Amino acid sequence: MANSRVFHPAPSFARAPAGAAADADPALGADLPEWDLSHLYPGMESDAFKADLERGAAEAKAFAEAYRGKLAALAAGSDASETLHAAVLRYEALDDLLGRIVSYAGLIYAGDTTDPARAKFYGDAQDRLTAISTDVLFFTLELNRIDDAVLDAAAARPPLAHYRPWLEDIRREKPHQLSDELEQLFHEKSVTGAGAWNRLFDETMSALRFTVDGETLTLEPTLNKLQDADGAVRRKAAEALAATFKDNLRTFSLITNTLAKDKEISDRWRKFGDVAESRHLANRVEPEVVEALVAAVREAYPRLSHRYYKLKAKWFGRDALDYWDRNAPLPEVEQRTIPWSEARDTVLSAYGTFSPKMADVAARFFDERWIDAPTRPGKAPGAFAHPTVPSAHPYVLVNYLGKPRDVMTLAHELGHGVHQVLAAPNGALMAPTPLTLAETASVFGEMLTFRSLLASTTDPLARKAMLAGKVEDMINTVVRQIAFYGFERKLHLRRREGELTAEDIGALWMEIQSESLGPAIRLGPGYETFWAYIPHFIHSPFYVYAYAFGDCLVNSLYGVYEQASDGFVERYFALLSAGGTKHHSELLAPFGLDARDPAFWSIGLSLIEKMIDELEAGN
Repeated sequence: MANSRVFHPAPSFARAPAGAAADADPALGADLPEWDLSHLYPGMESDAFKADLERGAAEAKAFAEAYRGKLAALAAGSDASETLHAAVLRYEALDDLLGRIVSYAGLIYAGDTTDPARAKFYGDAQDRLTAISTDVLFFTLELNRIDDAVLDAAAARPPLAHYRPWLEDIRREKPHQLSDELEQLFHEKSVTGAGAWNRLFDETMSALRFTVDGETLTLEPTLNKLQDADGAVRRKAAEALAATFKDNLRTFSLITNTLAKDKEISDRWRKFGDVAESRHLANRVEPEVVEALVAAVREAYPRLSHRYYKLKAKWFGRDALDYWDRNAPLPEVEQRTIPWSEARDTVLSAYGTFSPKMADVAARFFDERWIDAPTRPGKAPGAFAHPTVPSAHPYVLVNYLGKPRDVMTLAHELGHGVHQVLAAPNGALMAPTPLTLAETASVFGEMLTFRSLLASTTDPLARKAMLAGKVEDMINTVVRQIAFYGFERKLHLRRREGELTAEDIGALWMEIQSESLGPAIRLGPGYETFWAYIPHFIHSPFYVYAYAFGDCLVNSLYGVYEQASDGFVERYFALLSAGGTKHHSELLAPFGLDARDPAFWSIGLSLIEKMIDELEAGN
């Protein structure tokens, strides 16, 4: 609900751990950057941080005193556009201030989720911000009680017209709005409810240890071994993952059941019918558009994942691959560690070929220490880009190990970062982009980097490996994420009937994975536990389809770019710069694309098929 955004930090656009971290490798180079969070605050105990907390608390109370119970009267006045605009400006400034505070606390925590001092700092900041923002919770609730015609009239005139997109978003949530007292209760209990279970998941996952050949590892380096050239290493890593997950299934099952029930309660009170309806509303995407995407991808399983994995099994001389070989490097392909400096130059060069402006924005992340790249014990797994607030700048977290996929991940997260920088001028209320379009720049950045590398590759075996890697990444982004969406739907629907055991959840997982991956992937014992480590199921229910949406959208966009590049860069930057001010249909229209057309998804999926065609032809 938009009325809680003063409390919640801007979303981090994250990738699930895919295998990316281990002890520092000298081959990575000595220049792995760590982010400089002093751009936000000098430190956890700094006077500046404490002063902003106090300033936020005082301003929230002053704002409530100035406007609570008075918005209807302001809207009825002859100068409604001016007076309401002044109120929204003040609300936005407070949103930016509190967003800066919680972003800093969240990034500090992500740096080491196992550090008790950081965990306490993050928890205390959340507690304090929940209390502070309770004073301004009334604002969007009261705006939604103003007669539609009255508010529309005020928003049709300057200066309030500037905020019309944000007001329209608020209005879309009106049917699901509760009384002020209930909204306050939901808001205040979020810290001890869903927020607490999210934190328990993070801290539990960070504390897990996996034993592989006598070596004790955290999650990321263990996942990384699933991409090792040695099949025996991959098998041992998979067995270690399965064993540790199994030992902790009771905790992960409790977390999953509790959060699913918490969501069901919220959905019921807010009168959401479908389990994913609130996500669709937040994404500003019509349910029928998502269902068209899901149907198109599921229908394409045999032509995509089933077909590719059968081909890959053939390369390995087998009828089927064990699940731990799904992302294995191809046989007889040299595996080298890519130094950080080379990864940086590769991504910036690809961005610069498309647009010098894009490369210039991305270069700031390296030059001004907006990236945290090394692996450290306790560091958040995976990768994300966090926009923080418009008055600051985004930050990117990766766990860089020098794998080709790590370079693609860097290109992906920097795409998010560029998008967030370009959208920031829209202000704290309208810079955030719905998740369906938030993946556009990230996936496009990956595609630019991949195409640049492919064009410079002349060795047939290296080209085959690159194509195969890209196909696997796209299958992971499209097929796997739609399968994740299907798993979540089944889980949440079943949870409405009662609590699920770990065996119940594992059975749902295996059913969905078998359907999506096909007969050429052997899902042996142990894999039924692998649902437990996917953070999106915990932090952002039904987020996952945004990846498939973004990948298919970018495939279509890239096709437009290849066919008619004149003026494309300008239109592309206009799309990114819009932030959350326009609907996806309006943003895609200049490219001749319409996500509401079922044929739209076939365009994106056909690109994956063509790559598989090329691999089969060269087999």
